[in-house]
Amino acid sequence: MELKSELLKSIWYAFTSLDVEKCGKVSKSQLKVLSHNLYTVLNIPHDPVTLEQHFQDDDDGPVSNHGYMPYLNKYILDKVKEGTFDKETFDDLCWMMTMKKNYCGAPEGALLSKRDCFKLFCLFNLLSEDRYPPLVMIPEEVEYLLKKISSAMNQEWDGKPLDDLLSQDASVKAMSVWSFLEHMGAGRLLGVTSVETFSLALDEVYLEMYHNVLKRGYMWKKGHMRRNWTERWFVLKSSSMAYYVSEDLKDKKGEIQLDKTCVIEAMPDREGKRCLFCVKTHNKTYEMSASDQRQKVEWIQAVQTALRLQSEGKSSLHQELKLKRRVQREQSQRERSRSSCSSHGSQSDDPNVQEMEREKERQDNEIDTIIQQARELETRRREAEERERKKQKEVQKELERQLKEAEMLRDSMRAEMEEKEREAEQQKKRIQELELTQQKLEAALNMEIQAHTEEERARQELERLLQAEEEKKKQCQLLQERQKVLQSLSPIEEDSDRGLEEVEEEDTPSALHCASQELEDLRESRQRSHQHLEEVKEKLRNASQHVRHWNVQLNRLMTPVNPADRLESRLSSKRTCPKKEGALASSEFVSKFKMRVNEDSQSLQDKEGLEEQMEAVSLSDESDGTQEKPNGQS
Repeated sequence: MELKSELLKSIWYAFTSLDVEKCGKVSKSQLKVLSHNLYTVLNIPHDPVTLEQHFQDDDDGPVSNHGYMPYLNKYILDKVKEGTFDKETFDDLCWMMTMKKNYCGAPEGALLSKRDCFKLFCLFNLLSEDRYPPLVMIPEEVEYLLKKISSAMNQEWDGKPLDDLLSQDASVKAMSVWSFLEHMGAGRLLGVTSVETFSLALDEVYLEMYHNVLKRGYMWKKGHMRRNWTERWFVLKSSSMAYYVSEDLKDKKGEIQLDKTCVIEAMPDREGKRCLFCVKTHNKTYEMSASDQRQKVEWIQAVQTALRLQSEGKSSLHQELKLKRRVQREQSQRERSRSSCSSHGSQSDDPNVQEMEREKERQDNEIDTIIQQARELETRRREAEERERKKQKEVQKELERQLKEAEMLRDSMRAEMEEKEREAEQQKKRIQELELTQQKLEAALNMEIQAHTEEERARQELERLLQAEEEKKKQCQLLQERQKVLQSLSPIEEDSDRGLEEVEEEDTPSALHCASQELEDLRESRQRSHQHLEEVKEKLRNASQHVRHWNVQLNRLMTPVNPADRLESRLSSKRTCPKKEGALASSEFVSKFKMRVNEDSQSLQDKEGLEEQMEAVSLSDESDGTQEKPNGQS
């Protein structure tokens, strides 16, 4: 109820500003624009269809204030909810509309700036009478406002300028906002020595009365996490106690929500801090330290006032004070009227006077009943708003919970996708390594096959040389035997065959010498061939080692070892031979591996046979040496 009445005051100024002819009526097109602006600043969903239907009739003429009120109440004011819009922005819109028409502005160097005029406009609407048009403020409320400003400027209130103005001009007893701004700008209501001081004092009163700031200032606050003390700028309202980094209100650090369950308690000095007190909510305890004992008492009283307003379901202290001042004025007026009537009744027993007194008393009772009913309606409205606000908070908490769950699910899915991408990248890298290892293995197998081929060729060459050497040895042995036979013949035979011997003796030594020389050449060739065979074998062993190495690497990449498999592989390696584990991945590698095993076994057999032949050759060489030595000696 109070919010609606406060909004109507500003809307009345906006409506009258559109009444150019001052006939009490405004054109429909202007009212549509006004309604659209009100929808915007009051944060209400705009309904253009209803607006068109409401003003759709045969009369194209302007609409009066009473004609606009049904639409205003039903589609705008009844949908307004406290706390969903910025009232200062709303009042600024109405002020800009009415100021252009009714207020020419203060001259340069005047007491009031444009911003100060707007603040006084808001304070005037707050303290003005509820019966309008027009909106006026009685001298008692003007005096109350001027006293507040004087107190904020730290100067003593001087009521002489206001009394002089009231005695000179009777219209000041019901002062409009325009005459109030004119008198304030001219300095007829308040003695001001410094414009800056007045502006700061007006800003403080504006925050206190219009924004319902019960108290503000610096205090030390104890943290909940680090448990250290930090200086903060506190702003106390009837429903909350916010704290900022500094008084410019740019960096808000937190807010203490005040409700019926909150408790404020004084605390003894400790931890090097004095003037301590705490505010206890349902889940936290906030410890604060004021600058001195006076500030501590003022803060405790201000918080207690906020808690009392919360328990009584009231949002504004000055609305309550305004209502109390009005009731006191009405009571004093009734007492004055009763005293005057009683003194007049003692002089005359006119029944008409008694009847008027009874009628006055009845009217006073009706007024009290109406005020009581209005209070009850306001209390019920606030309770309904509180229930609706709690319901909205619950819905908001549920939505926040669902949003957090969705964010957690999204983060988990994102982490899973990243894990999959890492696995895919690892798999791709592993495949590349596998392909490279396969190429290396194929190259090693080719080298091993080439080494096998070279070894086979060297072995064949060695066998050929051994056979040639064996044949040459036999030829030498035959020549040696023939020479021995010739030497052992009898002298008779020697004489008879002298001619033949001379011929054979000439041929036999030369043939033996040539055979011995060729045998030495074959032995040297055999030794070189044997050395070449050893080199080829070394090359084959290196190639086989490369094949085994890349085969192991390929098996490792084909079956990657997990951390849990390492112990098992170590235990199994003690029982099984590593050379008999794991096969190659492709059939080509398997076939090549089998061929290599067969070739190794065949080469081993050939090697054993070759070594036996070499041993026989060496033995025959030794025997030949022993035979040639006695022959030479003989």
